[in-house]
Amino acid sequence: MTNPKNKSPSTPHRPSQGNRDFRSRIKREDKSRDSQKAIQHTPLQQRAGLPNAQPGIILKTGREKSLLRRHPWIFSGAIECINGMPSNGDTLPVFSDQGKFIAWAAYNSGSQITARAWSWNEKEIINAEFFRGRIECAIALRRDFHLTDTSTGMRLIHAESDGLPGLIVDQYGDVLVMQMGSAGAERWRDTCADILQELCNPACIYERSDSDSRALEGLELRNGILRGALPESVEVIENGLRFKVDVAEGQKTGFYLDQRDNRALTESLARDKDVLNCFCYSGGFSLYALRGGAKSVLSIDASGDALHIAEDNLASNGLDAARAEWLEADVFLALRKLRDQGRSFDLIILDPPKFAPTAAFAEKAARGYKDINLLAFKLLRPGGVLATYSCSGGISEDLFQKIIAGAALDAGVDAQIVHHLHATADHPVLLSFPEGAYLKGLVLRIGS
Repeated sequence: MTNPKNKSPSTPHRPSQGNRDFRSRIKREDKSRDSQKAIQHTPLQQRAGLPNAQPGIILKTGREKSLLRRHPWIFSGAIECINGMPSNGDTLPVFSDQGKFIAWAAYNSGSQITARAWSWNEKEIINAEFFRGRIECAIALRRDFHLTDTSTGMRLIHAESDGLPGLIVDQYGDVLVMQMGSAGAERWRDTCADILQELCNPACIYERSDSDSRALEGLELRNGILRGALPESVEVIENGLRFKVDVAEGQKTGFYLDQRDNRALTESLARDKDVLNCFCYSGGFSLYALRGGAKSVLSIDASGDALHIAEDNLASNGLDAARAEWLEADVFLALRKLRDQGRSFDLIILDPPKFAPTAAFAEKAARGYKDINLLAFKLLRPGGVLATYSCSGGISEDLFQKIIAGAALDAGVDAQIVHHLHATADHPVLLSFPEGAYLKGLVLRIGS
Protein backbone atom coordinates (compact mmCIF):
# COMPACT_ATOMS: atom_id res chain seq x y z
CA MET A 1 0.00 0.00 0.00
CA THR A 2 1.03 3.58 -0.58
CA ASN A 3 2.92 5.25 2.23
CA PRO A 4 0.95 8.42 3.05
CA LYS A 5 4.14 10.26 3.94
CA ASN A 6 5.43 9.77 0.42
CA LYS A 7 2.17 10.56 -1.23
CA SER A 8 2.46 12.40 -4.53
CA PRO A 9 1.09 15.95 -4.40
CA SER A 10 -0.88 15.23 -7.55
CA THR A 11 -3.09 12.44 -6.22
CA PRO A 12 -6.70 13.19 -7.19
CA HIS A 13 -8.19 14.01 -3.80
CA ARG A 14 -5.47 16.63 -3.41
CA PRO A 15 -5.28 17.85 -7.04
CA SER A 16 -2.14 19.69 -8.05
CA GLN A 17 -1.95 22.60 -10.45
CA GLY A 18 -0.67 20.18 -13.07
CA ASN A 19 -3.87 18.16 -13.06
CA ARG A 20 -5.78 21.20 -14.35
CA ASP A 21 -9.20 19.83 -13.47
CA PHE A 22 -10.90 23.10 -14.55
CA ARG A 23 -12.83 23.47 -11.30
CA SER A 24 -13.21 26.81 -9.59
CA ARG A 25 -13.06 26.92 -5.84
CA ILE A 26 -16.46 27.46 -4.23
CA LYS A 27 -16.93 29.98 -1.47
CA ARG A 28 -18.56 27.61 0.99
CA GLU A 29 -19.50 30.29 3.47
CA ASP A 30 -21.38 32.33 0.84
CA LYS A 31 -23.22 29.26 -0.38
CA SER A 32 -24.22 28.30 3.14
CA ARG A 33 -25.51 31.82 3.84
CA ASP A 34 -27.48 31.84 0.57
CA SER A 35 -28.99 28.51 1.49
CA GLN A 36 -30.03 29.80 4.89
CA LYS A 37 -31.60 32.91 3.35
CA ALA A 38 -33.71 30.71 1.08
CA ILE A 39 -35.26 28.80 3.99
CA GLN A 40 -37.40 30.36 6.69
CA HIS A 41 -37.62 28.58 10.04
CA THR A 42 -41.16 28.92 11.35
CA PRO A 43 -42.41 28.17 14.89
CA LEU A 44 -44.87 25.28 15.08
CA GLN A 45 -47.77 27.44 16.22
CA GLN A 46 -47.55 29.51 13.04
CA ARG A 47 -48.16 26.36 10.96
CA ALA A 48 -51.42 25.31 12.58
CA GLY A 49 -53.41 22.94 10.38
CA LEU A 50 -50.50 20.71 9.37
CA PRO A 51 -50.88 17.04 10.38
CA ASN A 52 -50.21 16.93 14.14
CA ALA A 53 -48.36 20.23 13.77
CA GLN A 54 -45.19 18.11 13.79
CA PRO A 55 -41.76 19.40 12.72
CA GLY A 56 -41.27 19.03 8.99
CA ILE A 57 -40.46 20.51 5.61
CA ILE A 58 -43.18 22.45 3.81
CA LEU A 59 -42.76 22.89 0.07
CA LYS A 60 -43.72 25.85 -2.04
CA THR A 61 -46.81 25.62 -4.21
CA GLY A 62 -46.19 23.35 -7.20
CA ARG A 63 -42.73 22.31 -6.10
CA GLU A 64 -43.71 18.77 -5.10
CA LYS A 65 -43.76 17.46 -8.68
CA SER A 66 -40.26 15.98 -8.75
CA LEU A 67 -40.81 14.27 -5.38
CA LEU A 68 -44.07 12.77 -6.63
CA ARG A 69 -42.04 11.34 -9.52
CA ARG A 70 -39.81 9.76 -6.85
CA HIS A 71 -36.76 11.94 -7.44
CA PRO A 72 -35.07 11.94 -4.00
CA TRP A 73 -33.56 15.44 -3.92
CA ILE A 74 -35.22 18.54 -2.46
CA PHE A 75 -33.39 21.76 -3.27
CA SER A 76 -33.48 24.80 -1.02
CA GLY A 77 -35.43 26.82 -3.58
CA ALA A 78 -38.36 24.39 -3.41
CA ILE A 79 -38.89 24.89 0.33
CA GLU A 80 -41.39 27.34 1.77
CA CYS A 81 -40.33 26.85 5.38
CA ILE A 82 -39.00 24.41 7.97
CA ASN A 83 -41.16 23.73 11.00
CA GLY A 84 -39.18 23.63 14.23
CA MET A 85 -35.39 23.78 14.44
CA PRO A 86 -34.14 20.35 13.31
CA SER A 87 -30.50 19.30 13.36
CA ASN A 88 -28.62 18.28 10.25
CA GLY A 89 -29.15 14.58 9.58
CA ASP A 90 -32.60 14.47 11.20
CA THR A 91 -35.32 12.60 9.33
CA LEU A 92 -38.29 14.91 8.69
CA PRO A 93 -41.65 14.49 7.00
CA VAL A 94 -42.07 16.49 3.81
CA PHE A 95 -45.44 18.11 3.11
CA SER A 96 -46.99 19.89 0.16
CA ASP A 97 -48.19 23.45 0.67
CA GLN A 98 -51.61 21.90 1.35
CA GLY A 99 -50.25 19.80 4.20
CA LYS A 100 -50.27 16.48 2.33
CA PHE A 101 -47.52 14.03 3.29
CA ILE A 102 -45.08 13.28 0.45
CA ALA A 103 -41.94 11.65 1.87
CA TRP A 104 -39.54 11.09 4.77
CA ALA A 105 -36.24 12.87 4.10
CA ALA A 106 -32.90 13.54 5.76
CA TYR A 107 -32.38 17.25 6.41
CA ASN A 108 -29.24 19.32 5.88
CA SER A 109 -29.34 23.10 6.27
CA GLY A 110 -25.79 23.42 4.97
CA SER A 111 -26.44 22.02 1.51
CA GLN A 112 -28.20 23.31 -1.60
CA ILE A 113 -29.80 19.84 -1.60
CA THR A 114 -31.58 20.57 1.67
CA ALA A 115 -33.21 17.15 1.99
CA ARG A 116 -32.83 13.67 0.48
CA ALA A 117 -35.79 11.31 0.57
CA TRP A 118 -35.53 7.97 2.35
CA SER A 119 -39.08 6.78 1.71
CA TRP A 120 -42.43 7.83 0.22
CA ASN A 121 -44.36 5.54 2.58
CA GLU A 122 -45.88 7.58 5.41
CA LYS A 123 -46.06 4.48 7.62
CA GLU A 124 -42.36 3.70 7.16
CA ILE A 125 -40.17 4.10 10.24
CA ILE A 126 -36.66 5.23 9.44
CA ASN A 127 -34.70 3.13 11.92
CA ALA A 128 -32.08 0.38 11.98
CA GLU A 129 -34.52 -2.14 10.49
CA PHE A 130 -35.18 0.21 7.57
CA PHE A 131 -31.46 0.33 6.78
CA ARG A 132 -31.09 -3.43 7.22
CA GLY A 133 -33.83 -3.99 4.66
CA ARG A 134 -32.30 -1.62 2.11
CA ILE A 135 -28.80 -3.06 2.57
CA GLU A 136 -30.05 -6.65 2.28
CA CYS A 137 -31.91 -5.73 -0.91
CA ALA A 138 -28.80 -4.14 -2.44
CA ILE A 139 -26.64 -7.17 -1.65
CA ALA A 140 -29.31 -9.52 -3.03
CA LEU A 141 -29.39 -7.65 -6.35
CA ARG A 142 -25.65 -8.21 -6.84
CA ARG A 143 -26.02 -11.87 -5.90
CA ASP A 144 -29.10 -12.56 -8.05
CA PHE A 145 -27.49 -11.05 -11.15
CA HIS A 146 -24.29 -13.06 -10.54
CA LEU A 147 -22.23 -9.88 -10.49
CA THR A 148 -19.60 -11.45 -8.24
CA ASP A 149 -18.84 -14.33 -10.61
CA THR A 150 -15.94 -12.64 -12.41
CA SER A 151 -14.60 -10.23 -9.80
CA THR A 152 -13.82 -10.02 -6.09
CA GLY A 153 -14.47 -6.29 -6.32
CA MET A 154 -18.01 -4.98 -6.30
CA ARG A 155 -20.08 -1.88 -5.51
CA LEU A 156 -22.46 -3.21 -2.87
CA ILE A 157 -24.44 0.00 -2.30
CA HIS A 158 -24.84 2.73 -4.91
CA ALA A 159 -26.35 5.55 -2.86
CA GLU A 160 -29.64 6.98 -4.19
CA SER A 161 -29.98 4.23 -6.80
CA ASP A 162 -30.12 1.64 -4.00
CA GLY A 163 -32.50 3.74 -1.91
CA LEU A 164 -29.78 4.98 0.47
CA PRO A 165 -28.95 8.59 -0.51
CA GLY A 166 -25.34 9.54 0.15
CA LEU A 167 -24.13 6.04 1.09
CA ILE A 168 -21.59 4.21 -1.08
CA VAL A 169 -20.10 0.86 -0.11
CA ASP A 170 -17.44 -0.90 -2.21
CA GLN A 171 -16.13 -4.41 -1.60
CA TYR A 172 -12.54 -5.45 -2.27
CA GLY A 173 -12.30 -9.09 -1.26
CA ASP A 174 -12.76 -9.16 2.52
CA VAL A 175 -12.47 -5.38 2.89
CA LEU A 176 -15.44 -3.00 2.66
CA VAL A 177 -14.99 0.71 2.02
CA MET A 178 -17.79 3.05 3.12
CA GLN A 179 -18.24 6.60 1.89
CA MET A 180 -20.82 8.93 3.44
CA GLY A 181 -21.74 11.83 1.19
CA SER A 182 -24.78 13.30 2.93
CA ALA A 183 -25.84 14.38 6.40
CA GLY A 184 -28.45 11.63 6.48
CA ALA A 185 -25.93 8.89 5.69
CA GLU A 186 -23.60 10.46 8.24
CA ARG A 187 -26.28 10.21 10.96
CA TRP A 188 -26.70 6.45 10.36
CA ARG A 189 -23.02 5.71 9.78
CA ASP A 190 -22.46 3.37 12.74
CA THR A 191 -25.78 1.62 12.27
CA CYS A 192 -24.93 0.82 8.64
CA ALA A 193 -21.41 -0.30 9.61
CA ASP A 194 -22.84 -2.70 12.19
CA ILE A 195 -25.30 -4.15 9.68
CA LEU A 196 -22.59 -4.60 7.05
CA GLN A 197 -20.31 -6.25 9.56
CA GLU A 198 -23.07 -8.72 10.45
CA LEU A 199 -24.19 -9.47 6.87
CA CYS A 200 -20.79 -9.54 5.11
CA ASN A 201 -18.36 -10.40 7.93
CA PRO A 202 -15.45 -8.44 6.42
CA ALA A 203 -11.97 -8.32 7.92
CA CYS A 204 -12.19 -4.53 7.82
CA ILE A 205 -14.65 -1.74 7.15
CA TYR A 206 -12.72 1.35 6.11
CA GLU A 207 -14.22 4.83 5.80
CA ARG A 208 -13.28 7.05 2.87
CA SER A 209 -15.50 10.06 3.52
CA ASP A 210 -12.95 12.44 2.04
CA SER A 211 -14.40 13.33 -1.36
CA ASP A 212 -14.82 16.91 -2.56
CA SER A 213 -18.59 16.51 -2.46
CA ARG A 214 -18.57 16.46 1.37
CA ALA A 215 -17.52 20.09 1.38
CA LEU A 216 -20.61 20.89 -0.71
CA GLU A 217 -22.64 19.20 2.02
CA GLY A 218 -20.91 21.13 4.81
CA LEU A 219 -19.39 17.92 6.19
CA GLU A 220 -15.86 17.44 7.49
CA LEU A 221 -13.52 15.05 5.69
CA ARG A 222 -12.86 11.73 7.41
CA ASN A 223 -10.60 8.78 6.55
CA GLY A 224 -9.94 5.74 8.76
CA ILE A 225 -10.89 2.31 10.04
CA LEU A 226 -14.48 1.81 11.24
CA ARG A 227 -14.41 -1.91 12.07
CA GLY A 228 -11.71 -4.58 12.22
CA ALA A 229 -8.14 -4.14 10.99
CA LEU A 230 -6.92 -3.17 7.53
CA PRO A 231 -4.83 -5.95 5.94
CA GLU A 232 -1.26 -5.16 4.92
CA SER A 233 -2.22 -5.62 1.28
CA VAL A 234 -5.63 -5.35 -0.40
CA GLU A 235 -6.27 -6.58 -3.91
CA VAL A 236 -9.11 -7.29 -6.30
CA ILE A 237 -9.15 -10.10 -8.87
CA GLU A 238 -11.07 -9.06 -11.98
CA ASN A 239 -11.55 -11.38 -14.94
CA GLY A 240 -8.37 -13.17 -13.88
CA LEU A 241 -6.25 -10.03 -13.49
CA ARG A 242 -4.96 -8.97 -10.07
CA PHE A 243 -4.93 -5.34 -9.00
CA LYS A 244 -3.61 -3.81 -5.78
CA VAL A 245 -6.10 -1.48 -4.12
CA ASP A 246 -4.97 1.44 -1.97
CA VAL A 247 -8.14 1.92 0.06
CA ALA A 248 -6.58 4.51 2.37
CA GLU A 249 -5.05 6.93 -0.14
CA GLY A 250 -6.11 5.89 -3.65
CA GLN A 251 -8.62 7.52 -5.96
CA LYS A 252 -12.32 7.18 -5.15
CA THR A 253 -12.48 4.24 -2.71
CA GLY A 254 -9.28 2.72 -4.10
CA PHE A 255 -10.20 1.40 -7.55
CA TYR A 256 -12.49 2.19 -10.50
CA LEU A 257 -15.00 -0.63 -10.14
CA ASP A 258 -17.41 1.09 -12.54
CA GLN A 259 -15.09 0.51 -15.52
CA ARG A 260 -14.91 -3.30 -15.25
CA ASP A 261 -16.90 -4.08 -18.42
CA ASN A 262 -15.22 -1.27 -20.36
CA ARG A 263 -11.78 -2.60 -19.45
CA ALA A 264 -12.81 -6.00 -20.80
CA LEU A 265 -13.93 -4.34 -24.04
CA THR A 266 -10.52 -2.69 -24.33
CA GLU A 267 -8.88 -6.11 -24.22
CA SER A 268 -10.88 -7.15 -27.28
CA LEU A 269 -9.82 -4.03 -29.20
CA ALA A 270 -6.10 -4.03 -28.44
CA ARG A 271 -4.55 -6.87 -30.46
CA ASP A 272 -1.51 -5.72 -32.48
CA LYS A 273 -2.25 -2.09 -31.60
CA ASP A 274 -0.02 0.69 -30.31
CA VAL A 275 -2.07 1.91 -27.34
CA LEU A 276 -2.01 5.19 -25.40
CA ASN A 277 -3.76 5.13 -22.00
CA CYS A 278 -4.23 8.58 -20.46
CA PHE A 279 -5.07 9.13 -16.77
CA CYS A 280 -4.12 5.48 -16.33
CA TYR A 281 -4.15 5.44 -12.48
CA SER A 282 -3.15 1.90 -11.39
CA GLY A 283 -3.06 0.54 -14.93
CA GLY A 284 -6.48 -1.08 -15.34
CA PHE A 285 -7.00 -0.40 -19.04
CA SER A 286 -3.28 -0.89 -19.68
CA LEU A 287 -3.15 -4.42 -18.27
CA TYR A 288 -6.24 -5.48 -20.19
CA ALA A 289 -4.71 -4.08 -23.40
CA LEU A 290 -1.45 -5.94 -22.78
CA ARG A 291 -3.25 -9.20 -22.10
CA GLY A 292 -5.28 -8.60 -25.26
CA GLY A 293 -2.12 -8.62 -27.35
CA ALA A 294 -1.29 -4.93 -27.75
CA LYS A 295 1.98 -4.28 -29.53
CA SER A 296 2.83 -1.51 -27.06
CA VAL A 297 1.09 0.46 -24.31
CA LEU A 298 2.14 3.94 -23.17
CA SER A 299 0.40 4.85 -19.89
CA ILE A 300 0.35 8.40 -18.50
CA ASP A 301 -0.72 9.69 -15.10
CA ALA A 302 0.14 12.69 -12.93
CA SER A 303 0.54 10.54 -9.81
CA GLY A 304 3.84 8.78 -9.28
CA ASP A 305 2.29 6.69 -6.50
CA ALA A 306 -0.39 5.41 -8.85
CA LEU A 307 2.22 4.49 -11.45
CA HIS A 308 4.21 2.53 -8.88
CA ILE A 309 1.10 0.50 -8.11
CA ALA A 310 0.51 0.03 -11.85
CA GLU A 311 4.01 -1.36 -12.32
CA ASP A 312 3.48 -3.72 -9.38
CA ASN A 313 0.21 -4.85 -10.98
CA LEU A 314 2.02 -5.51 -14.25
CA ALA A 315 4.61 -7.67 -12.50
CA SER A 316 2.08 -9.61 -10.39
CA ASN A 317 0.15 -10.59 -13.52
CA GLY A 318 3.23 -11.82 -15.40
CA LEU A 319 2.63 -9.57 -18.41
CA ASP A 320 5.41 -8.53 -20.79
CA ALA A 321 7.03 -5.43 -19.29
CA ALA A 322 8.90 -4.78 -22.54
CA ARG A 323 5.63 -3.74 -24.18
CA ALA A 324 4.71 -1.32 -21.37
CA GLU A 325 5.93 2.24 -20.81
CA TRP A 326 4.90 4.39 -17.83
CA LEU A 327 5.08 8.19 -17.88
CA GLU A 328 4.48 10.50 -14.92
CA ALA A 329 3.24 13.74 -16.43
CA ASP A 330 0.38 16.17 -16.75
CA VAL A 331 -1.76 14.54 -19.44
CA PHE A 332 -2.66 17.80 -21.19
CA LEU A 333 1.01 18.74 -21.56
CA ALA A 334 2.03 15.20 -22.45
CA LEU A 335 -0.51 14.98 -25.27
CA ARG A 336 0.82 18.21 -26.78
CA LYS A 337 4.36 16.93 -26.52
CA LEU A 338 3.45 13.66 -28.22
CA ARG A 339 1.78 15.65 -31.00
CA ASP A 340 4.86 17.84 -31.44
CA GLN A 341 7.04 14.71 -31.56
CA GLY A 342 4.95 13.30 -34.38
CA ARG A 343 3.84 10.27 -32.36
CA SER A 344 0.70 8.35 -33.34
CA PHE A 345 -1.36 5.45 -31.98
CA ASP A 346 -3.95 2.90 -33.06
CA LEU A 347 -6.00 2.97 -29.84
CA ILE A 348 -6.25 5.83 -27.33
CA ILE A 349 -8.04 5.68 -23.97
CA LEU A 350 -9.08 8.87 -22.15
CA ASP A 351 -10.46 8.28 -18.64
CA PRO A 352 -9.94 11.62 -16.85
CA PRO A 353 -10.94 12.49 -13.29
CA LYS A 354 -14.14 14.36 -12.60
CA PHE A 355 -14.01 17.80 -14.24
CA ALA A 356 -17.57 18.87 -13.32
CA PRO A 357 -19.06 17.62 -10.03
CA THR A 358 -22.19 19.69 -10.71
CA ALA A 359 -23.74 21.45 -13.70
CA ALA A 360 -22.30 24.74 -12.43
CA PHE A 361 -18.88 23.55 -13.62
CA ALA A 362 -20.08 22.31 -17.02
CA GLU A 363 -18.79 25.19 -19.15
CA LYS A 364 -15.21 25.01 -17.87
CA ALA A 365 -15.29 21.22 -17.89
CA ALA A 366 -16.46 21.20 -21.51
CA ARG A 367 -13.33 23.10 -22.52
CA GLY A 368 -11.17 20.52 -20.75
CA TYR A 369 -12.92 17.56 -22.36
CA LYS A 370 -12.74 19.14 -25.79
CA ASP A 371 -9.05 19.93 -25.37
CA ILE A 372 -7.94 16.38 -24.53
CA ASN A 373 -10.22 14.76 -27.12
CA LEU A 374 -9.06 17.12 -29.86
CA LEU A 375 -5.46 16.20 -29.10
CA ALA A 376 -6.35 12.50 -29.02
CA PHE A 377 -8.03 12.64 -32.42
CA LYS A 378 -4.90 14.27 -33.85
CA LEU A 379 -2.73 11.49 -32.40
CA LEU A 380 -4.79 8.67 -33.93
CA ARG A 381 -3.64 6.90 -37.05
CA PRO A 382 -6.13 6.49 -39.93
CA GLY A 383 -8.70 3.92 -38.87
CA GLY A 384 -7.70 4.36 -35.24
CA VAL A 385 -10.02 3.99 -32.24
CA LEU A 386 -10.67 6.41 -29.38
CA ALA A 387 -12.31 5.22 -26.14
CA THR A 388 -13.24 8.36 -24.23
CA TYR A 389 -15.04 8.73 -20.90
CA SER A 390 -16.53 11.28 -18.53
CA CYS A 391 -17.42 10.56 -14.89
CA SER A 392 -18.67 14.12 -14.33
CA GLY A 393 -22.19 14.29 -12.99
CA GLY A 394 -22.43 17.85 -14.31
CA ILE A 395 -21.93 16.70 -17.92
CA SER A 396 -24.92 14.96 -19.49
CA GLU A 397 -24.52 12.14 -22.00
CA ASP A 398 -25.93 14.36 -24.74
CA LEU A 399 -23.57 17.22 -23.91
CA PHE A 400 -20.60 14.86 -23.76
CA GLN A 401 -21.35 13.55 -27.25
CA LYS A 402 -21.65 17.12 -28.54
CA ILE A 403 -18.27 17.99 -27.02
CA ILE A 404 -16.63 14.99 -28.70
CA ALA A 405 -18.30 15.86 -32.01
CA GLY A 406 -16.87 19.37 -31.77
CA ALA A 407 -13.41 18.00 -31.02
CA ALA A 408 -13.56 15.68 -34.05
CA LEU A 409 -14.66 18.56 -36.28
CA ASP A 410 -11.82 20.79 -35.09
CA ALA A 411 -9.35 17.93 -35.54
CA GLY A 412 -10.53 17.49 -39.14
CA VAL A 413 -11.53 13.85 -38.78
CA ASP A 414 -14.71 11.89 -39.47
CA ALA A 415 -15.57 9.70 -36.50
CA GLN A 416 -18.15 6.95 -36.06
CA ILE A 417 -19.61 5.91 -32.71
CA VAL A 418 -19.33 2.13 -32.38
CA HIS A 419 -20.14 1.81 -28.68
CA HIS A 420 -22.06 3.83 -26.06
CA LEU A 421 -20.63 2.85 -22.67
CA HIS A 422 -21.76 3.15 -19.06
CA ALA A 423 -20.90 1.81 -15.61
CA THR A 424 -21.09 -1.86 -14.75
CA ALA A 425 -24.30 -3.44 -13.46
CA ASP A 426 -23.27 -3.13 -9.81
CA HIS A 427 -23.81 0.62 -10.34
CA PRO A 428 -27.57 0.48 -11.10
CA VAL A 429 -29.46 3.61 -12.10
CA LEU A 430 -32.83 4.37 -10.56
CA LEU A 431 -35.25 5.40 -13.33
CA SER A 432 -36.42 8.35 -11.24
CA PHE A 433 -32.81 9.42 -10.56
CA PRO A 434 -30.98 9.88 -13.89
CA GLU A 435 -28.12 11.57 -12.05
CA GLY A 436 -27.05 8.07 -11.03
CA ALA A 437 -25.84 7.51 -14.60
CA TYR A 438 -22.73 9.62 -14.03
CA LEU A 439 -20.31 7.54 -16.14
CA LYS A 440 -20.63 7.83 -19.86
CA GLY A 441 -18.27 6.72 -22.60
CA LEU A 442 -17.91 6.50 -26.35
CA VAL A 443 -15.81 4.25 -28.53
CA LEU A 444 -15.20 5.96 -31.85
CA ARG A 445 -13.41 4.98 -35.03
CA ILE A 446 -11.97 7.61 -37.32
CA GLY A 447 -11.83 7.32 -41.08
CA SER A 448 -8.99 5.62 -42.91
